[in-house]
Amino acid sequence: MNILRLDNAELAYGEQKLLHAASLTIETGEKIALIGRNGTGKSTLLKVISGATQLDDGQCWRMDGIRIAYLSQDLPLAQDQSIIDVVRAGLETSPEQWNIEHKVERIIDELSLPANQTMRESSGGLRRRTMLAQALVGEPDLLLLDEPTNHLDIPAIDALQKRLQASATTLVLISHDRTLVDNIATRIVELERGVLTSFPGDISTYLARRDKADADEAVANRKFDRELANEEAWIREGIKARRTRNEGRVRRLQALRKERAARVSKQGNVKLKLDEGQQSGNIVAELERVSFGYDEPLIEDFSTRITRGDRIGIIGANGSGKTTLIRLILGELTPATGLVTRGTKLQIAYFDQQRSLLNDSETVRDNVGGGSDHVQIGETTKHVAGYLADFLFPSSYLNMPAAKLSGGEKNRLLMAKLFAQPANMLVLDEPTNDLDIETLELFEELLADFPGTILLVSHDRAFVDAVVTSTIVFEADGSLKEYVGGYTDWQRQAQSTRAKAPVVDATSKKRSNESKRNQRLGYKAQRELDALPDMIEELEAARDEVQALVMDPDFYKKPEVEVKKILSQLQTLSDDVEAAYTRWEVLSEGADQM
Repeated sequence: MNILRLDNAELAYGEQKLLHAASLTIETGEKIALIGRNGTGKSTLLKVISGATQLDDGQCWRMDGIRIAYLSQDLPLAQDQSIIDVVRAGLETSPEQWNIEHKVERIIDELSLPANQTMRESSGGLRRRTMLAQALVGEPDLLLLDEPTNHLDIPAIDALQKRLQASATTLVLISHDRTLVDNIATRIVELERGVLTSFPGDISTYLARRDKADADEAVANRKFDRELANEEAWIREGIKARRTRNEGRVRRLQALRKERAARVSKQGNVKLKLDEGQQSGNIVAELERVSFGYDEPLIEDFSTRITRGDRIGIIGANGSGKTTLIRLILGELTPATGLVTRGTKLQIAYFDQQRSLLNDSETVRDNVGGGSDHVQIGETTKHVAGYLADFLFPSSYLNMPAAKLSGGEKNRLLMAKLFAQPANMLVLDEPTNDLDIETLELFEELLADFPGTILLVSHDRAFVDAVVTSTIVFEADGSLKEYVGGYTDWQRQAQSTRAKAPVVDATSKKRSNESKRNQRLGYKAQRELDALPDMIEELEAARDEVQALVMDPDFYKKPEVEVKKILSQLQTLSDDVEAAYTRWEVLSEGADQM
């Protein structure tokens, strides 16, 4: 049964058309994922559906008596109202009043909310979960969720996913979390250039069909442009052609010109490129029996070694200590006990979730260029306007204060700022917030080709799976454990361990460094292990070849510059061999458990 219908919807803000002849029908029980680039108008469409925003033209029909709950992507203000009272407010339109307290208690328990704590006392993630509870508790006919996973940790996202899977409520969801979309959505609707297009199936099916549609459109546009060029050439021929020209053909040319002028170009892709800097030393950081805490311990007796090229995901609930661990590794905090040793030649690009490197009062141009008209990317010099265009900032944005940018635009600006700096170590603390799916995929491709070290904190489960080869997990009992593979590998290994492990004291937090990585290998890690022997053989052959040059009696008779270059090459190859053997040993330990 139809519960809502959008017919020939028109809506524009200034010159930007957010909806143009857009149509959409929502059936009872559907779970629709609304997808589109940042700034295309997805949030505005939810406001239209909810009734908060009116159309310029067209119709939005809603079923009589329909109850709609809407979760905005913006965090609520920190007020003195208690969490339980905020949740109760979601029951105001509920037709059932007899079991209100039971409903409230159940949703508070599901989302692990401290009922009597005030919103002012609560973190951003806690306030977000409270507003989610308010939207869910009334069991509305239509639930509208705008980026519900923002500010949530992985345990909270898992709980939300289970709740939505079990619910019969009709849902329209905006989310860049591909795992959530794949597990929840029955249909994907894309908003692109004001038009709504429906795609049945999951993210992969949508991406394949969209790519085909884009390719077909590109072919049609090229054909159209050739035809227009031919007509333009005809009309510009000499006096003879003008005397005999067909007026019908002239009118057709005018129509072609209008059609070309009205064509709305598809937004391009971000062009991501990193200045990789020099190679770091083999050891990036080593933690020996490190402990740290504030009122209560966050990290106890933790040891690990991070080597060049490691790609480590850090997973845990909000407040568990993920950012604290990063700051210990970077030397921004001093451990209460234990020792942190950092490696040499480190060039660190730190993407922090607060975007503290951005200056809101400065313009987009100055945030990246620092007052200069050019940026240096490796050996290439680029004009700051062209460089920012690679990150989808048009020229009209250059002199705009960063404070006026959206969340997704600020993330792109921070990427542009960081990627212009040479770096052999990327520290990424929640870098995926507010990014659209296309940009996320390009970001993944960039990181896949990055030869340096990566530390990643992210609640985006698909992103973690795509980027990292091992994880450090803040477990529920307070301990830190390491696993081979990404999020999915950790889930499988942790579940297997819980099923097989004998009952032990759950309050025990200590662990020895020798037990790390003692888990089954994931698919990517197994591929890496299989490839390592050939890689080691090639590296050793290259090292031995350079070593033979150094052992030649006449070697030091060469020019000093050449001697230093060859010795540096030998050291690099020796470090690479050592790193490859270390990686092989670590992965082999995991494979031995299979």
